[in-house]
Amino acid sequence: MGTARGRSLASRIRQHRVEVALALPLFAYVVLLTVAPIVDTIRLSLTAPLDARFPSLVNYQALFASEVFRTAVLNTVLVALFSLGLQLGVGLGVFVDRSTDLADGISYLEFVAPGLMAATAMQLAMFESSWPVLSAIKWDRQYHAMLATPLRVGDVLLGHQAFIAGRILMTATVYLVVITAFGAIASPLGVLAIPVALLVGLSFSLPIAAWAAHSESEASFVAIFRFLILPMFLFSGTFFPIEQLPGFLQVVALLTPTYHGVALARDIVLARADLMPSVLHLAVLGAFIVTGTLAALVTFQRALRE
Repeated sequence: MGTARGRSLASRIRQHRVEVALALPLFAYVVLLTVAPIVDTIRLSLTAPLDARFPSLVNYQALFASEVFRTAVLNTVLVALFSLGLQLGVGLGVFVDRSTDLADGISYLEFVAPGLMAATAMQLAMFESSWPVLSAIKWDRQYHAMLATPLRVGDVLLGHQAFIAGRILMTATVYLVVITAFGAIASPLGVLAIPVALLVGLSFSLPIAAWAAHSESEASFVAIFRFLILPMFLFSGTFFPIEQLPGFLQVVALLTPTYHGVALARDIVLARADLMPSVLHLAVLGAFIVTGTLAALVTFQRALRE
């Protein structure tokens, strides 16, 4: 049994050697993201004046960022391996493949993996743009401290969104590496699913940041996750085609950025993307990003100029 599985994995690697070759530099990129903050922390500690080395605000921020980033990378790798590899690659996915025939003869892992990457970007964007934004405005007031410098409100907004974009890119890269390792990518162009995941994340992080800047308390965030984010995660085509939903729920799903991101990422990874559907998906995601940016600029201005 073990020998057969080893041969199967080896044959998959040979069959998808192009994708594996693509995954190796992506994996090196993730490793670089992990090591860079650690190296920067050591550099700052060695170059700071002896009497200010510990404690030092700069060193504290660098150490804190290093710990957070290493933990984030580790958690992302473990979650991707567990959810994609163990659950779908050798667990639940095997039973689904035995009992159900998906369209075009694809496996359940091939169907779910790209959608899960996009949907995970949505969840990450929600958590990074809700409580942290409210905290930076009303509790810890980091945004106010930033505005005491030459930075403008727009700089504060875009800077935080750039950090969120970095987290999303890191997560999407890890997911693509795992997808490639399990042979669930049909073309080297599957790497384009990474920017798609970024667009999905920004289509949520900007509107939610706008709402967080408008909110007076954190009470609404739980409701947003429970009644918006979680249903979109489950019923926007990530785990099964939306055609299996009742008609009115299909219409609702078509109006969500999650569905369009999941569908576009899946089409790209499976090498079946057509021009017009892809343009439609991108237009919907772009509309949410532009609307969210404009709304966030307004609410940030009101919250930070009071």
